[in-house]
Amino acid sequence: MKNKVTTPKVKIRKGDLVKVIAGDSKGQQGTVLSVLISKSRILVEGVNLVSKHTKPNAATPNGGIIKKEAALHISNVALIDPKTGATTRVGRKLNADGKLVRVSKKSGEEIK
Repeated sequence: MKNKVTTPKVKIRKGDLVKVIAGDSKGQQGTVLSVLISKSRILVEGVNLVSKHTKPNAATPNGGIIKKEAALHISNVALIDPKTGATTRVGRKLNADGKLVRVSKKSGEEIK
């Protein structure tokens, strides 16, 4: 019998405001540009910048060195609570409409 590989439930989504809690970019914050669920990594705007050497092409006629965001592991970031502005964990609850929504563990505020 084959074991089915499942992907972990990701509690951070594109557009969320997050803070880096570990690594070289610790303390920085930004919005999530994309989430790579299969690799458990995310791209955060303006965080974990790396230098990428590019050859001349139509888009960049001179080529050169470009600063670009690199992916961070999802465990190295924490969501910022929309009410208090502090980092928080994420829970899930049923709202009044019976729909499952993300909720801040610190303030109990719904995360939009």
